[in-house]
Amino acid sequence: MTPPVRRTGPVVSGPSWPYRARRRITAGLRAEERAIPDELPAPGLLNRLDLKTLRLFAAICEEGTLNGAARRAAIAPSAVSKRLAELEQALGCILLTREPRGMRPTPAGETLLHHTRRMLASAEQIALELAEHAKGVRGIVRMLANLSAIVQFLPEDLRAFQARQGAIRIDLEERPSGGVIRGVAEGAAEIGICSGTVAALDLRATLYRRDRLVLVMRAEHPLAGRASIAFADALGYDFIGLHAQSSIYDSVRAEAHRIGRPLRLRVHVPGFDAVCRMVQADMGLGVIPRQVFGLIGGAMQLVAVPLTDPWADRELIIVTRPGTLSPAAGLLVAHLVHQAGA
Repeated sequence: MTPPVRRTGPVVSGPSWPYRARRRITAGLRAEERAIPDELPAPGLLNRLDLKTLRLFAAICEEGTLNGAARRAAIAPSAVSKRLAELEQALGCILLTREPRGMRPTPAGETLLHHTRRMLASAEQIALELAEHAKGVRGIVRMLANLSAIVQFLPEDLRAFQARQGAIRIDLEERPSGGVIRGVAEGAAEIGICSGTVAALDLRATLYRRDRLVLVMRAEHPLAGRASIAFADALGYDFIGLHAQSSIYDSVRAEAHRIGRPLRLRVHVPGFDAVCRMVQADMGLGVIPRQVFGLIGGAMQLVAVPLTDPWADRELIIVTRPGTLSPAAGLLVAHLVHQAGA
């Protein structure tokens, strides 16, 4: 009869054994010799944070179900469930809670999702930039900007930049100011330009340009003969509003609320040209930047009256994450700041 095997070493079980083993090994060492702290993650943990797993985790959070994530990744739901279980075991915490309507990230899951989005965006940026290098392009800069910046200032500023830095490609996307802040904070872009009225979170903010809001109306409107006007004097008339996420619409709505009078909003439209067309059709008054009116409003035989309210004098800012700019993005930021001061 075979005698039982006697274990002379430490008995280990569960995901926490490396911590206990490490504590036993380092117990006899002097403090200065303990180069590896006990609270480091288990060996091989970082190998679980591969891009495929992180992309799958983000898909679960965004779809809300394992089946939805499986369809997006074109794999079986059981494989998604297995990968999630392995990830939670490796990290030693629950990442998602199961609810009747789907799955929701736990606080730990929210933390991982935040870093996952930044890592995936960085990986995508690496792939894009290397692909551009393969074509002979020296760099690519992803940029987010609000509509005011895109219409008023960026066309000429970006043209001047690419005349000097033709090997750098710019990927520009329009978003409302709040979306610009979130996109840069999450790593979707290196540079953002937005209204200075939006909280910049922990991003670095630099003044880009200033603009002034004007009240746009038909030439026969009762207010058209004024040299300037306070917003309160126009609240008795109908208004055309920009989309609900616009910083201009936020300012208009906030001022009406502060004054204590209703904003007679007839319709929301997506852009400045649509505001002017609605005004031209006698649907109401519009609030747009003065330089935008100079580009599109005059051709429609409309009139612009400057608003005297302090909030109508606006700042546009450049936002970046501290210490993360690529050389190409750094050149673009320096150029934009120089153009603003020129």
